[in-house]
Parts: sequence; C-alpha cells; structure tokens
Amino acid sequence: MPVIDISKAPVKTGSIYPKPYDAEMAGRWSIRLGQAGGLTQYGVNIVVLEPGAKSSLRHWHQNEDEFVIVTQGTCTLVDDAGRHEMSVGACAAFPAGDPNGHHFINETDEEARFLVVGTKAPHEVATYSDIDMRVEMADGTAVFTRKDGSPLPGDGA
Repeated sequence: MPVIDISKAPVKTGSIYPKPYDAEMAGRWSIRLGQAGGLTQYGVNIVVLEPGAKSSLRHWHQNEDEFVIVTQGTCTLVDDAGRHEMSVGACAAFPAGDPNGHHFINETDEEARFLVVGTKAPHEVATYSDIDMRVEMADGTAVFTRKDGSPLPGDGA
C-alpha cells in the first residue's frame, strides 16, 4: 500500500560522524519516510530539531541534490551567504556540486521540523565547510578523511 503510517516509519537517531563531531548532533533525529515507502532512488525524511540542535555539520554534496521545506517551527539556515531565518513553508535547494556549505539550526525554544528530499547517488562525496573533513559514501559505507584524503587524527593511522 502506498500510504505511509508516519508513526510506524523508521526513526534514526545519533550520527555517523566520527568523534568528537558525533556529539554535536544531540537533539537531532529523523523520520525515514522514503525508507518506509520502499523508495531507493531518493531519500525523504522529516528532520526534527529540538531547541538548540543542528541538522548536521555545514556541508555540501558532490553528487546529490537536496531540497528542504520547513514544516514546523523556525530554523536558521546557515550557508556561505550567511544566516537565513526560515519558518513554515520556506524552502531551500542545494544542487549537487555547488560548494555552498549549509546546515540548519534551531535557535528557538520550540521543536522545529523540516522535510528533506535528496538523491541517493551510488557514490557520494560530501565536504564539510568549517572543518578539515570529508566523507565518501559507497555501497552503504561511509569513510571519513581529511579533505586531502589523508586519515583523520585518532582513526588508528
């Protein structure tokens, strides 16, 4: 059946970021609607940000498009152009390959939510704007390195 019961959709908490960056994602979780519906070519998630939480480290995608629409509360989009307050109905688009590092922060006292739709490229590289880190995703595996491809400190290298 194509109708998705949101209350039964998978929920993802935590982060795939290596330490110490994983701790920065406290107060962020997502409802995996695309996964619940069996979608494989793109992801559809409701991202929930508790007060003070952020969606991710500021990043941009080499091979994946992202589209966001705020569905509850107010978020602040932080990108290379600055800070943009976004309330219900506000949208943002991030084309693949555009090095505009971005993330969302909930700077209010109320929960905020946004719907994010993004492609699922078979091979993806995301670069983190404010730190010396990138991630390469292939075959469901994430490998974090410095931007030049060398190992991150503390990974046993």
